[in-house]
Amino acid sequence: MKKESTSQGVKEIARRANVSTATVDRVLHNRTGVSEKTKKRINEIIKELDYQPNLLASRLASKKIISIAAVIPNVSEETNFWEAPLRGVKRAEAEIKQYGVHTQVFFFDLNDKDSFSNTIAEVLRGDFQGVLISPSYIEETKKFAAQCAERKIPFVFLDSDIPDLHSLSYIGPHLFKSGYVGAKLLTYRLDRAKKILIINISKEIDNFNYQKIEEGFRAYFADRDQPMEIVRIDIRETDYQSVARHLTYVFHLNKDIGAAFVTNSRVHTVASFLKNSHRTHVSLIGFDFVTENVSYLENNVIDFLICHRPEEQGYRGIMALYQKLVVNAPVSKLSYMPIDIVTKENYEFYQN
Repeated sequence: MKKESTSQGVKEIARRANVSTATVDRVLHNRTGVSEKTKKRINEIIKELDYQPNLLASRLASKKIISIAAVIPNVSEETNFWEAPLRGVKRAEAEIKQYGVHTQVFFFDLNDKDSFSNTIAEVLRGDFQGVLISPSYIEETKKFAAQCAERKIPFVFLDSDIPDLHSLSYIGPHLFKSGYVGAKLLTYRLDRAKKILIINISKEIDNFNYQKIEEGFRAYFADRDQPMEIVRIDIRETDYQSVARHLTYVFHLNKDIGAAFVTNSRVHTVASFLKNSHRTHVSLIGFDFVTENVSYLENNVIDFLICHRPEEQGYRGIMALYQKLVVNAPVSKLSYMPIDIVTKENYEFYQN
């Protein structure tokens, strides 16, 4: 058993260093044939994990199962964004299940606060040692975090953050800078005499994400002393007819809107409105590489999509809990994703 466990540990080091197990074995036994750069990297990992093969051997010998819950929204008719984080969760699970780690996914309706509450209540009734969660509703997440703290269950926030809740880690976009980048992109063909429209489409308008994104968006103009007139609208109904009704009213009151910035992946709903109302001259920027958005990007209705690699977020989230619960290694409190800019010209080569 010891020999098998040690072998699994060597595989773990090799995976992290992106080398073969034979290369790791050479370094462990101080043999020649390994470059100094590779040797340094492997030794850093061994040090970081406190010679991890021994710890993983103990984990395998104990046969104790560690259960992790992943709480994410369902894929809906409005967006398939959450397919990508789910792929990341499954990819991580495939890598770590050999170490006695089991992952169970719980889904909730992103437009239904009760669905979110019921789902986290179900998780808390279970026997989970760690939780990856998309904190879609603030007050409900605060209650959940308090319960986790009382039970000493580490939790990781995915894609959205709520500061000061003592999460193990936040894995997602730098919200302020994402908004800042959005403003910079929006000015590339904007007439300064025109107004800018910021659109929040969500049941949970007070979501921390939207606040920080908008703060970053406005900061771009403030830093350049550009007194652009910015109109803001919050739309709590997420279906197309409701969004179109609200936007019709805003554009009626503000006939000189030249650009629109949508703070989440529902930018395709706005794109549909602009196309149907013959307003495709309005610059449009939003978030996320989802099927609905890409079609409008391809047809020049959406100018840019800002993306944050959601599959990698899901993967890193599970691996952060693995680091804490199995490896007992330090976990970064903040793990920001790259801010990718996707256009009509490069979307065919982009991987979420």
